[in-house]
Amino acid sequence: MRKLVKLKAFKKFEDTAEAVQSATALVEGKLSSTMKKFLKKNVVGDSLKDTIAVCDAKLGATIKEKLNIACVHDESVMELMRGLRAQIEELVTAATPAEMRSMAIGLAHSLSRYKLKFSPDKVDTMIVQAIGLLDDLDKELNTYAMRLKEWYGWHFPEMGKIVPDNLMYAKAIMKMGVRTQCKSIDFSDILPEEVEEEMKDAAEISMGTEVSEEDIANILMLCEQVISLSEYRAQLFDYLKNRMHAIAPNLSVMVGELVGARLIAHAGSLMNLAKQPASTVQILGAEKALFRALKAKHDTPKYGLIYHASLVGQAQPKHKGKISRVLAAKCALSIRVDALGETSNATIGLDARLKVEERLRQLEGKLPTDAGAKETPSRPQPTVVMAADSDKARGYSTAGDSTLSAPKEKKKENGDDSEKAAKKAKKAAKEGG
Repeated sequence: MRKLVKLKAFKKFEDTAEAVQSATALVEGKLSSTMKKFLKKNVVGDSLKDTIAVCDAKLGATIKEKLNIACVHDESVMELMRGLRAQIEELVTAATPAEMRSMAIGLAHSLSRYKLKFSPDKVDTMIVQAIGLLDDLDKELNTYAMRLKEWYGWHFPEMGKIVPDNLMYAKAIMKMGVRTQCKSIDFSDILPEEVEEEMKDAAEISMGTEVSEEDIANILMLCEQVISLSEYRAQLFDYLKNRMHAIAPNLSVMVGELVGARLIAHAGSLMNLAKQPASTVQILGAEKALFRALKAKHDTPKYGLIYHASLVGQAQPKHKGKISRVLAAKCALSIRVDALGETSNATIGLDARLKVEERLRQLEGKLPTDAGAKETPSRPQPTVVMAADSDKARGYSTAGDSTLSAPKEKKKENGDDSEKAAKKAKKAAKEGG
C-alpha cells in the first residue's frame, strides 16, 4: 500500500466534541468547519487542478460547491478506500495501532450517544413501551383479582360486594386470613369505618364453607401477586405521566396522559402522529369501523381513541361528535408544537383546552347568545324606511302604476243590461194592460 499511496497531510481532532461534530457532518454529507480549513490549507493552496477521491457522492458535491475542487467517486475509488481502511495503521504513524482502535471505539460510542440524545423517535419509544406494558398489567390484574374473588368467595362470599376495590380486597385478606379472625383485627388503615363494620358483621353470619390452611396459604400467595402488581402499576403510571409531560406537554393537557400515550403508540412515534391531519387524529383507533362503514356505505365513525378524553366524556351524547372534531383539530396543533417546537412547557395546549371547553358550554346552552354570535350569525332583518320618519325618505308614488279598466267596463255593461231588462218589463206590462 505504501508503494501505491503516500500520506500527504494529517490532522488530529482537538477533543471528542470536535470529532463527533465532524463525524456527524460527514454522515449527513455536509462539510464541517474543520474539514473546510484542512482542505483549504492542503489542497486549494497547492493547485486547483488536483482531484480528490471521496467515498460519498453527496460530500463530493458539497466540496465542489463550497471550495470549487474537483471530486471523483466511482468503483475504483471505493476499492481504494477499502484498502486504505485496512492499512490505515501503517499509513498514519502519528498514533499506535492500539490508540487508533481505542479512539475509533470511543468515537463510535460518542456518535451513538449523540444520535440517541437528539433523535425524537428514540425518546418516545419509552412511552410506546410503557403504555403497552400498562395495558398488559391491567389485563393481568383484572384476571388475578377475578380469580382471587372466586377462590376466596367459597370461604367468605359476602365480602365481594362489601369491598369492591381489588387492592383493598387483597390487603384485607392478607391481614385477615380466615373470616373467623375478622372480628378481632383492626382494618382502619385499609378500609373506611362503615365498610369495616359491615364486613365484621357479615363475617359472623357468613354462609361460606370452611377451608384448610393449605388453601389459605395459596390464596395469600395470590394476594401478594395482586398487591405487588397493583403497586408496580401505580409506579409505572407515574413514570408514564412524567415522560408525557416532558415529551408531549400540550397533548397531555388536551386529552390526558393515557389517551395521549395511546395516540402516540398507535401512530408509532410522536413525529408520525404530528404528520397526521386532524381528521385522522379524530378517528385514530377506529380504522376497522371506518372501512366497514365505507364498504357498507353507512355513516363513518365520529371518534376513535379520542373518545376516552375527559372533554368528550363531559359532552352529551348528541354533542360528542362535534366536540371530538373540535378537540381533534386543537390536538393536531398541540402535537405539532410538541414534536417540532423548542419549548418543553404547555403553551398552546392551555389556550386550546379553554376554547374547547367554551365550545362545549355553548353547545349545552350555558353561554349567552352573544357569545356564539361569531360562529352562528343571525340572519339580518330587513330595514323598512317610512316616509314620516325622514323628510328625505322617498314615499311610494302611484303615478307610474297602470290600472286595468276591464272590470269597470264589465260593471258598466252589467248595468246597461239591467236597464234594458227593466225597460222590456215596463213595455210588456203596458201591452198587457
